Amino acid sequence: MKVVPDTSAVVDGRVSERVESAETATVVVPEVVVGELESQANDGRETGWDGLEELQQLASLADAGNVDVQYVGDGNTQNELTNGDAASIRDGPADIDAIIRDVADVENATLLTSDVVQSEVAKAKGITVEYVEPRPRGTASTSGDLAVEDFFDEQTMSVHLKTDTIPKAKRGAIGDMHYQQIAESPTDEPTMKEWADDIEATARSSSDGFVELSEPGMKIVQFRDYRIAVARPPFADGIEITAVRPIVKTELDDYEFADDLRERLEAKQRGVLISGSPGAGKSTFAQAVAEFLTDSDYAVKTMEKPRDLQVGSDVTQYTALGGDMAKTADSLLLVRPDYTIYDEVRKTKDFSVFADMRLAGVGMVGVVHATEAIDALQRLVGRVELGMIPQVVDTVVYIEDGHVETVYDVTTEVKVPEGLAAEDLARPVIQISDFETDIPAYEIYTFNRQVITVPLDGESSNEETGVGRLARQEIEREIRSIARGHVDVELKGQNDAIVYVEEDDISYVIGKGGGRIADVEDRLGIDIDVRTHEENPSNHRGDGGSSQGTASSDSNPRDTADDTMTVTPEVTSRHVVVRLDEHVGETVEIRADNEYLFTATVGRGGDIQVSRGSAIADDLETAIDRRAQITVHPT
Repeated sequence: MKVVPDTSAVVDGRVSERVESAETATVVVPEVVVGELESQANDGRETGWDGLEELQQLASLADAGNVDVQYVGDGNTQNELTNGDAASIRDGPADIDAIIRDVADVENATLLTSDVVQSEVAKAKGITVEYVEPRPRGTASTSGDLAVEDFFDEQTMSVHLKTDTIPKAKRGAIGDMHYQQIAESPTDEPTMKEWADDIEATARSSSDGFVELSEPGMKIVQFRDYRIAVARPPFADGIEITAVRPIVKTELDDYEFADDLRERLEAKQRGVLISGSPGAGKSTFAQAVAEFLTDSDYAVKTMEKPRDLQVGSDVTQYTALGGDMAKTADSLLLVRPDYTIYDEVRKTKDFSVFADMRLAGVGMVGVVHATEAIDALQRLVGRVELGMIPQVVDTVVYIEDGHVETVYDVTTEVKVPEGLAAEDLARPVIQISDFETDIPAYEIYTFNRQVITVPLDGESSNEETGVGRLARQEIEREIRSIARGHVDVELKGQNDAIVYVEEDDISYVIGKGGGRIADVEDRLGIDIDVRTHEENPSNHRGDGGSSQGTASSDSNPRDTADDTMTVTPEVTSRHVVVRLDEHVGETVEIRADNEYLFTATVGRGGDIQVSRGSAIADDLETAIDRRAQITVHPT
């Protein structure tokens, strides 16, 4: 017996199994197979390590005198393979499978493979071939159950296992989960590897499971109700298994406002955002909505990555087609569902896909992480044209501790925004109203090229929030673009303000015949009185401090000695804007959770503008999405 194995047969461990029982056997291993296995192992892929383990097993058989193992070639797929007086010379790009077939042909040996395509090509070329069915690493559970299932009880939401650590679980009711130990001793590596292999093998072989994601070092498996993530080195610092399952299954009738929500969903296709913090019960509510819509004779599909919503078989669950949800959306538009459940909407591209499908007439239900109900809409700002938001999302449902806490109705009205008086300031305003009382809770509108969200629940009466804060910031920006020195702003009412500048800047800010300040007043709709700092009763500046806005001289000194500032960037349609109102002309570092993002120079208007679509803007938006603390550090 003389065989030439390809990479698939070596990885599956079928070579030693095949030749071990033979009286005499010669195994000719192409060096390109060794090279491919080495490359996979260096990339942290388990297939590489499994293949190298099989080669070591063949070496042991050779040492025992049972098998003759030969290695041929030089491992370079672009060079010739030479064996004695026979040679196979290949020109052009490397083709490992073709080289392996050439070795089998030259050696007059049987090609051993678990690759069906390789097998068929070899047959077509007249090469003797033996095909063996591929098998997953590890052994699938014969009982149909997973070992990790033993850690779950009725109150367990997730189990967390890692090499050399004590197993832990999150247990309790929704909104009252506790992280607790569920074993006495740490789990060793052989046990963790056995469990990990069991999960992958069972998911591949069982009709109840599938592998959702397969990357070097990370597998995400869906098995029955369980979503299981298996991480391995070098991606993780040890084998880690995280298994999650829903602990409750609800119906729409179990929630507050059920009757009203039913009527709303049935009236026409809607754009709904289900928001809440992690573990609040968003996905559970989304499942209840999906089941209700299906029972109401609507065609319902889902978009998930990974697919873990527990819905009936009537609901088809789609994942990212080719790794891209936009392609999934294109396919779904051909399928024409009445409603699509999008779990989860996180990145800018997700919001764009959600909006495109909604504007195409598909009812959309999106699941969004948010700490407050209004935050779900805020995440649309800058990602969707402001005036289109009510057409994309008309309902916001906020879930807290498994209950519907708040429902907002989203509409558009042309009016003067709350807090402004001049009639010529009327503009389209997005009104967010309480679904139960129909009382407006927030307004979103543009003011001097900025998107502003103003609460209407009484907090806006505070002059440092809402319109008051907006007006002060905008006046300061406008005057800073004119004045050369320090600027302070004092609001005297909704439509009146006093601006304090350096004495040398008075005439420059006012302009000839008052024309320059009049232009600013017209743009802002606010009457502005220009005075010197000496006329400021609060005397913000002290003893003639510097106009550069350092911590010792700024009108708003920072609490930290190094003048570090925490900021909230604003996302507009074209830019991500970091507003500082100081450090004009200075170079600063921008960090997220104290991790460096980029260095920039503060513009004359006291801000930093980063064009959306750039790598820097993408990093900054990602940090905003994960609610990182954005800080500014003078260099």
